[in-house]
Amino acid sequence: MTSAFCAWPSSGKIRRMQNNVGLFLTKRAFLSPRMEGFVDCDTSRRFTFSEWNERANRTSNFLRSAGVAKGDRVALLMMNSVEYMESFFAIAKIGAVCVPLNWRLTPEELAFILRDSGAETLVFGGEFSESVEQLQQRGGGDEGTLIKRWVYSGNDAQRPGWAESYESLQAGSSADEPETAGADDDLLYIMYTSGTTGLPKGAVHTHDSATWGVLTINATSDQHYGDRYLLSLPLFHVGALTPGTAGVHRGVTSVVMRQFDPTRTWQLIKEERITTALKVPAMLNFMLQTYDKEQVDHSHLRWIMSGAAPVPVSLIHAYNELGIEIQQVYGLTETCGPACLISSEDAIERAGSTGKAFFHTEVRVVNDDGKDCAPGEAGEVAIRGRHIMKEYWNRPEATAESIRDGWFYSGDGATMDEDGFVYIQDRIKDMYISGGENVYPAEVENVLSGHDKIVEAGVIGQPSEKWGECGAAIVVRSDESLTEDEVLTFCQDKLARYKQPKAVYFIDVIPRNPSGKILKRILREQYPGPAPE
Repeated sequence: MTSAFCAWPSSGKIRRMQNNVGLFLTKRAFLSPRMEGFVDCDTSRRFTFSEWNERANRTSNFLRSAGVAKGDRVALLMMNSVEYMESFFAIAKIGAVCVPLNWRLTPEELAFILRDSGAETLVFGGEFSESVEQLQQRGGGDEGTLIKRWVYSGNDAQRPGWAESYESLQAGSSADEPETAGADDDLLYIMYTSGTTGLPKGAVHTHDSATWGVLTINATSDQHYGDRYLLSLPLFHVGALTPGTAGVHRGVTSVVMRQFDPTRTWQLIKEERITTALKVPAMLNFMLQTYDKEQVDHSHLRWIMSGAAPVPVSLIHAYNELGIEIQQVYGLTETCGPACLISSEDAIERAGSTGKAFFHTEVRVVNDDGKDCAPGEAGEVAIRGRHIMKEYWNRPEATAESIRDGWFYSGDGATMDEDGFVYIQDRIKDMYISGGENVYPAEVENVLSGHDKIVEAGVIGQPSEKWGECGAAIVVRSDESLTEDEVLTFCQDKLARYKQPKAVYFIDVIPRNPSGKILKRILREQYPGPAPE
């Protein structure tokens, strides 16, 4: 059997070992066995890399004993936990394909993904038993799934009779390294996009693309061996799964929250001596509202990355006043995460920019003809690198539309300056045209975030007989005295006339997907217009 650490072929000649992402954990356990690798905050469980790897091996071995083979899809429906991450590495080691499931989806939506991916094994957390039971009752018809093995993780006393116990299966399996299968261009995971504009598509990543995603992150970011990284995005999201994998590669302790809570986040930053983290802008906003300088100690914290949506400049400056550096990052599921990152030295001077391309990444801003835009000219972001997805699962036409000549066309609008700094504007599909001029909602949202009575805002286009489309601001206010006229007046000297919203609607919560992006599709359904003339 090929060693997890090196190969000794009988000829005595050294051959290149195939790349399997599951062996990242194997190698880290070999190099740093006693180092704390995983902290499960909500259960207070702590695991060294050696312990974490042994658990992953047991999971690999029980999956293989259950008949899971190379190329088989295994779906995960669990909250953030050690069981989630050990399952991911376990699936990778035996060459199976992980299908992370968004636990916020309905049973009908989950059934679609399970059916589309062809998954036959589902590992699920106890809190999702009701939804999974509905899936189980659907059977294998057109509205059902192909699931044959249901594996339950949680309180065994509450386990449904048709499901096997994860804990029992793991405890009864060997901790020895499994025979490795799958490597290089073999499939590693299928991660379904959030579906902000329609049915989700499965972005397919291989062991190679995931490895290069990790390599470009660790070659670019200020992440050190021995850092303590606070992970609170859901692990079904690339913004959590890729950093978690990169942490194993680098030798970083992952301190993992079951789900985000702003007050608890500040407590963990203090108690766990957190050095680095990633939060989407909405999380940063919530954290700012609960900040208590008498209780918070962030003296170990070097930086917080923030992505998934443009970070308002006012938010960057607010954290800078607290002595916390915000590094804006830009990436997508299809790029395994990385595309652009702002460096520490540029974070304040270039506030509003998402920085330059990662180390092993190329980024362009192109026009409709696919040619490079002039500096400052708006266009579409195109990305190239070995961390780009292989394809959209079962979607050859969508793949051909998105990947052209090795470049992934993101659908995001941006500008690039003379020095190569990228400024993300918005999804091109979310852009609207008012009086013949392009309006990017993120620019208007950035202005609105500067109002001291506005917690957050989303901007959409509404049909207008006079202008084609006009902007509408959907606002969460911190003070009930805030009026529509006050919001409109606030924008008048900060935005060109065609960019100014013509209507304001107040709402309790802005709908967002799990990565923090505003669900503009839902806002357009809720506020169809027409715009006031």
